[in-house]
Amino acid sequence: MRLNEATRAVLQQLASSAKAQVRQVLRARIVLAAADGDSNGSIARQLAVSVNTVRQWRGRYAQHGLEGLKDAARTGRPRRYGDLVRVAVVAAATSMPPGPQATWTHTAIAAQVAADVTAPISASQVGRILVF
Repeated sequence: MRLNEATRAVLQQLASSAKAQVRQVLRARIVLAAADGDSNGSIARQLAVSVNTVRQWRGRYAQHGLEGLKDAARTGRPRRYGDLVRVAVVAAATSMPPGPQATWTHTAIAAQVAADVTAPISASQVGRILVF
């Protein structure tokens, strides 16, 4: 693996940074050691990581350059309730409660949303939606 001077300088700065994330520092050190001609096993021992970790980051760097050393985007788990339910919860919470109630409870909002949108929702989930 060959590095030009500018790339090596960026990686050395990252590898010695006290403010960068530890995983970014580790990835920079892996690439620098690989550029110095060290084997995967040697790099793994020096940095106390698995050979698979070294292989992964060498490969990502070879394919994508410095951008490959950044964390990949993660999709995360999809929301349990869509925008329609979330809007219904907020709409209910910001409207006047029915009957003699002075304020909404999470349970009352859940019942109202279930009736309006025909989507069963728990009182605790109503609370989580209203926090955001």
